[in-house]
Amino acid sequence: MSIRFSTFISQIAQALQEERGPELAYLLKPTSEHGKQLVKEFRNPTRQSLRQYEGTMETPWDEVALQYVLVVNHCGRKRPAEAFREECTLVSLFLRYFATNSGWTLPALFSILRDLRDLAFDADLDASARGQEGTANMEEAARIISKAFSSCVTDRQSSYQESRKWGVYYVVGLILKCYFRVKRISLSKNILRAIEANPDIPPLTSYPRSHQVSYRYYIGMLGFLNEDFAKAEQELTLAFYHCYTKAHSNQLRILTYLIPLRILRGHLPSRELLDRFPMLDDLFTPFISAIRSGDIRAYDSALDRNERRLVDLNLWLTLERARELCIRGLFRRVWAASQKATRIPLSMFHSSLQIAGMDVSQEEAECYVANMVYKGFMRGYISHEKQMVVVANTNAFPRLADRPSPYNSLY
Repeated sequence: MSIRFSTFISQIAQALQEERGPELAYLLKPTSEHGKQLVKEFRNPTRQSLRQYEGTMETPWDEVALQYVLVVNHCGRKRPAEAFREECTLVSLFLRYFATNSGWTLPALFSILRDLRDLAFDADLDASARGQEGTANMEEAARIISKAFSSCVTDRQSSYQESRKWGVYYVVGLILKCYFRVKRISLSKNILRAIEANPDIPPLTSYPRSHQVSYRYYIGMLGFLNEDFAKAEQELTLAFYHCYTKAHSNQLRILTYLIPLRILRGHLPSRELLDRFPMLDDLFTPFISAIRSGDIRAYDSALDRNERRLVDLNLWLTLERARELCIRGLFRRVWAASQKATRIPLSMFHSSLQIAGMDVSQEEAECYVANMVYKGFMRGYISHEKQMVVVANTNAFPRLADRPSPYNSLY
């Protein structure tokens, strides 16, 4: 069904009058069918040629409608940079209205901010293909979305149910996604401080589950990158268990970082879980198998083989640290081979390390054993004079998951 510009502005006016946020969101979507129809009606529109339509609606909606025509025209002609630039103006005009109205407009806000981010991504991709800087548009998108955050968080007049504050966590999720995309995660601190400085924001658990999951994922990722692993595990675990079960790609993204954290704690993922995510199965199973068998050579081989991939995912250092679990497994096999004796010659641990492919001296082997005892991987002590390891009579190798502060031993 064809739609003309006059019909388009009438539909916007009706959505505004009846305060129908989802319909307004649909009308401003650049990929919609009516947008394609407007491209045909306005063959090559310019801001100058569209001025005749100014004043057809209340400000700023006449300008918003005209901006929409410019956006869809550039989208239709595959001009991502120009489309993004015009969408920036459209969002700025929309925010002028949004800042003085209640939360019924949130569905439209979410939609146009999502479109802004997507157009920024396309524009940066196009710029990179042309050999230009490939992050400028996404950085600009983050700046504009931050203005929307300010409009949400500063709502003091709307009723509790209609408050713009109900948009806070969705918008923050978009901002953080932009920051991660352009590798400017340090900028996240300002946004998080603003949330902490506004105690009248409703509790996170009151927001839609999708908003909670997105926010917790990025908080977890910030914790992971800042090596606050306890915080990272807590937030990523909550994000995973609240994630929509059919959102497979989102679950995959969360588990990519949650699984290594759980491995560090000694909680190895089940076969059932890995079977659901073949990509993670391929990445992590070699490490898990090596930990279970205490095969240091296999673990090191997996680190070397997957180095590029792990570095790109910021996982190499985490899994390199988890190598200690493999050494613990090897030493436990030495203990089992000695009939679980309480006194084991240090030379047996030394030999096991050499057989595992580690060219270490007797003194270095002693250091490895001492480290295992210090970090709670095994219970006992070393008699340096007699070159003997005295192992506890009971619970000589505590379960990995039972260590009280597993992340503290990483430092």
